[in-house]
Amino acid sequence: MATTINGGFTTLTSWLIPTTAQKDALSTHRNTVKAKLNSALAVTNFFGTGSSSNGTDVRSRSDVDFFAGIPSQNQRDSSDRMLVVVKEVLQQRFSSTNIFVRSPAVVCAFGTDASEKLEVVPAYYTGQSSDGFNIYKIPNGSGGWMRSSPKVHNSYVTEVNDDLSKKVKPLIRLMKAIKYYNNIPISSFYLELRVTKWISEDTSVHYAYDVHAMLKNLVDCELAQMVDPKGISGYVAAASTETYRQDALSKLTTARNRSAWARHYEGEDKIEKAFEYWDKVFNGGFPAYG
Repeated sequence: MATTINGGFTTLTSWLIPTTAQKDALSTHRNTVKAKLNSALAVTNFFGTGSSSNGTDVRSRSDVDFFAGIPSQNQRDSSDRMLVVVKEVLQQRFSSTNIFVRSPAVVCAFGTDASEKLEVVPAYYTGQSSDGFNIYKIPNGSGGWMRSSPKVHNSYVTEVNDDLSKKVKPLIRLMKAIKYYNNIPISSFYLELRVTKWISEDTSVHYAYDVHAMLKNLVDCELAQMVDPKGISGYVAAASTETYRQDALSKLTTARNRSAWARHYEGEDKIEKAFEYWDKVFNGGFPAYG
């Protein structure tokens, strides 16, 4: 519980950090997955990516992502085919586990909790960025390939986070919590880049103000695709289909309106009422007042 809006957000940001037990839960599966991919496809370069490697994952909600570097002799021209090959290899080892393709990854659902799902992205090394980070091609969802460099993007987010008193990654977690708690079909990668690029022009972070402002920004731009600020992935879409984009925009509009009321009541010093509306924004996940 908390008695100030700032206190409420501080408490919530601490709740969103995955526990050590959750982070360790997949360690055994990770090693087994890597060993199987190595024996079947000669994969030795197997490393963590995504929000879990960048400190922006949400407790019990974010999957754990890995890139599997596929050597040239085992690569397929079609990314759809490569995903099927990886799925078949892993299904041989984990015969009773629900394993399925969700491009750009093969998902291994070792449990019902999202943090118990390990996602394997087949990746082809293509070279290095100007600052020395590896660049890969990964499935683009339509049989082809797109460029990706997790370390370039992680470095970008970390740099902005460091410049703003390490409050950017918690802000990203807050925005992702709204996504997960309200079942909003928006890309986590898009959300991470959009928040980072937007906040990089500021000199400080205030969670209540910036969550509302970011929701407003997302609605105002109508979730338009954005240019990767690091020039690696080209255009980054907010959602995988137009239907999902429209659904996400509708739900984000509702969240924006509720956050506007929360800010209004805080301005009138009606703090308990402000807590009520922030709780609506986070669909029951905001700390209680008191």
